[in-house]
Amino acid sequence: MSATILTADAAKQAKIDIITDGKGTQAVHDVVVAMRANRRSGTASVKTKATVNLSGKKPWKQKGTGRARAGYASSPVWVGGGVVHGPHPRSYAKTTPKAVKRLAFRKALSARVLSGDVLIVDSFELKEPKTKQFISLVESFHGGVRRTLIVATSFTEPTFLAARNVQSDLLITASEVNTENLLAFDKIIITKDALEALGNRLQG
Repeated sequence: MSATILTADAAKQAKIDIITDGKGTQAVHDVVVAMRANRRSGTASVKTKATVNLSGKKPWKQKGTGRARAGYASSPVWVGGGVVHGPHPRSYAKTTPKAVKRLAFRKALSARVLSGDVLIVDSFELKEPKTKQFISLVESFHGGVRRTLIVATSFTEPTFLAARNVQSDLLITASEVNTENLLAFDKIIITKDALEALGNRLQG
């Protein structure tokens, strides 16, 4: 099997409108920021002076000791006391309109196509779940780069099993690939049927 570089003209034939100007750059930024924000757990939490497990007893009397007055041991100014303005459980989720997501996806794909980083293959399939065979197949397409994204409509079980130990590469379907995926890898390998699916996805 061999791979061919996806050109802008070939992409247009697959119903993928290539963006050649600066349109969509902000959309890409907004979508990637939202995706990363949505992955944040938001579980960081600190104790305030009210929740620190310390006695509420006054450490010493107000006057006559020569020391600064103190009201409670959980004071934020003391070691072991509460924390002021610290983090508490919250949601970092951001919502992004579908039109913005679609524009960002098209912009990211356009940028990769114009840079010559997208390769088209007839199919991507292994008969045996052999990692060595998977690596050899990927390298036969692009000569060997550090990180590769492989996009197809579906993958056979042997192909999936062969790729799962290769952390630098990712198998993903055309229905699941997102803007962040398109930007995170050095090369993108797309099967012909997946390219058609991407075109239909952008039209929808």
